[in-house]
Amino acid sequence: MPLLLLIRHGENDFTKKSKLAGHTPSVHLNEKGQQQAQALGQALKDVPILALYSSPLERAMETAAPIARARGLEIQVEAGLIETDIGKWQGRSLRSLQLVKHWKVVQHAPSRAQFPEGETFYGCQARIVAALDAISRKYKPQDIVACVFHADPIKLAVAHYLGLPLDHFQRLGCDTGSVSLLHVGEMGAMLLKLNQRPPLDFLPKQEKMR
Repeated sequence: MPLLLLIRHGENDFTKKSKLAGHTPSVHLNEKGQQQAQALGQALKDVPILALYSSPLERAMETAAPIARARGLEIQVEAGLIETDIGKWQGRSLRSLQLVKHWKVVQHAPSRAQFPEGETFYGCQARIVAALDAISRKYKPQDIVACVFHADPIKLAVAHYLGLPLDHFQRLGCDTGSVSLLHVGEMGAMLLKLNQRPPLDFLPKQEKMR
């Protein structure tokens, strides 16, 4: 199974204003987010990425585009990588949600949380892992595959592959425009890097090791 680059999309006005976009359509990268996407494309241009997958949401697709151009790759849309379905919380600010009793459950006991008319974290984690497992089975251990998607799904995936309790996944970091490097094998997984932003000087070193 391959080396996975788990890439969070760049900044948009929802993340800038600390609001939850969820599945809101037409959320595009802002100026900083576009710069982050270009920086990722530049940082990954010499990395032998074999395939590039993306969440269907615009902010992820727009982040994947410079990587695709730099490597001459087609962006393969993977619906299983879409953001967590946050139901009625979609569009709300973090400041307003901090006043909601259920917010504490989401932050401190996510294994028992479900978004109003949305997903549970268990359900989201199962969906994301199923998508990444299906992608991984298509490639060899020496291959490098990039997946562009969202913060909580990336953290949930890392927690699963490392065997962390779901209630600990909020302790992981995942900034906009960041890359986490995960090697997934039949006997387990190894997190090589977490929440790294360009310049990504560790990637050429990984190439030399093979």
